[in-house]
Amino acid sequence: MELKLNKALDCIADFTYNFLWQHKGTKLNPTDRIPSQVGTSYTYEDIVEALRRGEDVHIKGDAGNRLGSSLGVDLCYFGGNGKEIAETGSIIVDGDVGSYMGMSMVSGAIYVRGEIKEPLGNVVEVKSDKRGYKKFVSLTWLLHHPEASLLEPNEYRGDELVLKDGLIRSTLAARCRAPVRIRVHGDTGISTGILMRNGTIVVEGNAGMNTGALLNGGSVVILGDAAEFTGVEMRSGVVLVAGKCRAYVGAKMTGGHIICRMTRPVPPVKERALTGEDIALLSDFGISGIFTMNYRRYELNKSIENPPRL
Repeated sequence: MELKLNKALDCIADFTYNFLWQHKGTKLNPTDRIPSQVGTSYTYEDIVEALRRGEDVHIKGDAGNRLGSSLGVDLCYFGGNGKEIAETGSIIVDGDVGSYMGMSMVSGAIYVRGEIKEPLGNVVEVKSDKRGYKKFVSLTWLLHHPEASLLEPNEYRGDELVLKDGLIRSTLAARCRAPVRIRVHGDTGISTGILMRNGTIVVEGNAGMNTGALLNGGSVVILGDAAEFTGVEMRSGVVLVAGKCRAYVGAKMTGGHIICRMTRPVPPVKERALTGEDIALLSDFGISGIFTMNYRRYELNKSIENPPRL
């Protein structure tokens, strides 16, 4: 499928249609014709369905922000299982791409001939099989299928994937289901570890808003500070923030627990004393002795059953 654009547009190939379940079509209707296309009359849905079938989509011109959001996810909201679509097609862009490319992306690939604006989504550059194009795959897919060739300075160090390129990424390791480890030398953007079910993320710098959002297993460790809404709608797993957390810790969380410096969580989340396991986890990251007295465990009295799926 070929889509020629005379103007950069946001949310092309966005499998969520810019979170359709929230705006109910007021921001973007899947059956709307994509503006500014030349010689074709494709809808937003036509592009997504082509990629779901394993077809490639070739964009001639610049793409805007949020290109390929949740690319390759069989979203529950649309009757899917929430897992990756194994044979997702690729997006090929003959032009530049705006920020947040590949947010919560799980499978497929994005090839770009031009420049890409930061922050990125859940993507990392790998060795390209198309001359003249940079190739990006989902970090989650790479964690599940580590055969792709990483580009330096990123590397595998033993069983740990280490990101050393200094790029800011949001939705890092979205929907990860494997017992893997990923370490970031630097900061991350919003929603680090969103919808993870397994694995461990260690961020050596700071993290943006919504760290551990909808976390459903695994561990997210921030060795610097975390912005607002840490653990928002968290369901299971552990979030540890060694630095400071901003406001609204634990908003709408239904399970799991957060370890951080003493703060005011959003009710009904309660402050608890650290357990022996919590103290051991802090010690693993260089926080021990009297320094643990600054930390608390935050959790609900009882988890809410059957949280919504995405």
